[in-house]
Amino acid sequence: MKHWVVAILLCLAAGGLSANGDRMPLTIEQVKAAHERELLAQPGVVSVGIGRDDQGRPAIVVGLDQPHALTQAALPRVLEGYAVRTEIVGPIRAR
Repeated sequence: MKHWVVAILLCLAAGGLSANGDRMPLTIEQVKAAHERELLAQPGVVSVGIGRDDQGRPAIVVGLDQPHALTQAALPRVLEGYAVRTEIVGPIRAR
């Protein structure tokens, strides 16, 4: 098999490029995984999950321990094409 064919197949398997060379869109799971650490580093953020926006489309859901106006203002509204919404979930405690 030609080397360039192998390279294209590897990119397709990794979610990199489509057959015509365009960047393939990331799944919401990939976007969540890529941004979870930076979101959790924000003050008051206690969880990052996947849910739905007001129109029923997939969205990144950021859980806050209490209302934080500054945190909510600092969070992106969209990550790689997916809406980001916040929910007040309260503090998270280990049992």
